[in-house]
Amino acid sequence: QVQLVESGGGLVQAGGSLRLSCAASGRTFRYNAMGWFRQAPGKERAFVGGMSWGARSTSYADSVKGRFTISIDNAKNTVYLQMNSLKPEDTAVYYCAAKQSSPAGYVYNSPHEYDYWGQGTQVTVSS
Repeated sequence: QVQLVESGGGLVQAGGSLRLSCAASGRTFRYNAMGWFRQAPGKERAFVGGMSWGARSTSYADSVKGRFTISIDNAKNTVYLQMNSLKPEDTAVYYCAAKQSSPAGYVYNSPHEYDYWGQGTQVTVSS
């Protein structure tokens, strides 16, 4: 069992930055692929970026590529989403997710692949 808790959301002006954190408890990230998703009002949950277990591979949605970066601190059992050059269209609730027992090197971009989810953190970007 994995419990995930996101933090770091807030209100920021366009062009600004935020760093989201996802702290895990119950199990370490070992063998877990991690993902970040977002959901805007009236829209489906969408893939933002993901990391394979062991941090060998990362993948990002085209809309955030070059602006967002995923990193992991295994000692703190925490995964981060650094978001730079934020745009109003990045406004959403952001969720982190974990897929247990995943093969090395695989990044999963479908929310249906993931086993555990955090409660979400709101990010609002003003124009």
